[in-house]
Amino acid sequence: MTFAMQERPGEFTSFDFPAGVPAPFNMAAAILSNFEMLSTKEKLLMVPGLLPMLLEGQPFIDAQDELSVLEFMRKYGMPERINEEIFIAMGKALDFIDPDKLSMTVILTAMNRFINEADGSQTAFLDGNQPERLCAPMVSHIEAKGGTVRLNAPVRQILTHEDGSISGLTMSDGSVLTADMYVSAMPVDVFKRMTPTAWSTLPYFQQFDELEGIPVINVHIWFDRKLQSVDGLCFSRSPLLSVYADMSTTCAEYYDEEASMLELVFAPCSPIAGSDVNWIAKSDEEIIDATMGELARLFPNEIANDPAWPATSSQTARGTAKLVKHAVVRVPRSVYAATPGRNKYRPSQASPISNLVMAGDWTSQKFLGSMEGAVLAGKLAAELVSDRALGGQGQPLKPVQEAIITRAAAATPKQPVGVRGDFPIAFGGGSQGVGSEASHP
Repeated sequence: MTFAMQERPGEFTSFDFPAGVPAPFNMAAAILSNFEMLSTKEKLLMVPGLLPMLLEGQPFIDAQDELSVLEFMRKYGMPERINEEIFIAMGKALDFIDPDKLSMTVILTAMNRFINEADGSQTAFLDGNQPERLCAPMVSHIEAKGGTVRLNAPVRQILTHEDGSISGLTMSDGSVLTADMYVSAMPVDVFKRMTPTAWSTLPYFQQFDELEGIPVINVHIWFDRKLQSVDGLCFSRSPLLSVYADMSTTCAEYYDEEASMLELVFAPCSPIAGSDVNWIAKSDEEIIDATMGELARLFPNEIANDPAWPATSSQTARGTAKLVKHAVVRVPRSVYAATPGRNKYRPSQASPISNLVMAGDWTSQKFLGSMEGAVLAGKLAAELVSDRALGGQGQPLKPVQEAIITRAAAATPKQPVGVRGDFPIAFGGGSQGVGSEASHP
């Protein structure tokens, strides 16, 4: 885990997990051997809050979902500097939210992996772009097993029988697809727009109203020369930039010894996530200027004073790297906003609809709203389908909160809004540009 040093611009520090040392001793060694971020006293003051996680495990982690990161810290007497040095960076990297709005369960879930898994702190990069290196192999595997993958074929409507079970899917071209079982991996915000009238008053689906995708912006910047970088993910610890990587160092497809290409997460980028500015609605130029200003502050010896970007105006002659081109990708509804108290509303993969199974990282599983969470939720959904095909019942329904049951009893059936438009963000994806100028990155 590598962090940019705010007080020493251009320098990095790391929590190095020693190879061959079993968890949780590897994490203890990583924390104790780093003297650049926290003092020994501050490290000791973290113990009362983290020890129950080690002793009680997941039940303790789940119980902290009602507390924000800051509320948890104050409850266990942790000094504010721990938040400034570690939790701000972790929170924005894990869920794009500032610590005063983020559930402590998110931080503890990540730390629990560090503690209990020898490789839990490792990050990895694909050696190329996702469509070729991730999606294409999956499609090949599905087709080799006799399956079919249909692209550019969105669902217009979920059709139901009188008993509420799915009778088919009306596609955008007007055709109807039928199946024995249906698995949804739609983002929660999209699923809410597609929920059939017959399901709209059921408590299981009513709880989805308590979940909402969080906005995030990804920024891609190409420079005219090589920046000082590390081979891995960096926590920037800046107010705007949560994590970044120099793809010219970490990824084979973009490898370049002469110039750098940075990919950065710009967060928080809206009031719901803790930002004072609704960056998601700003122009590309305003977002890039703010990004360049932060990079100039963090790396004063490298980023040049560039008149094209006013935020770099304070730079001295030490910096020489200039921006060559850029891309801004907005995702107005990404992973669910893990604000305090959300976990209890995450649904089980099992649903009250006999032939519907739910997947997606926002469904109930031990990981966060993340790539790992999406994979685990998909695995749990597949296991449920397989078990039912063999005559079993599989995973039971997760209980719904009493308040939701009461609300559902008084609810009026609603017609599904449906997905409007054919641009990526309409389906929960990311787009370059805004409004009518939106396009796929």
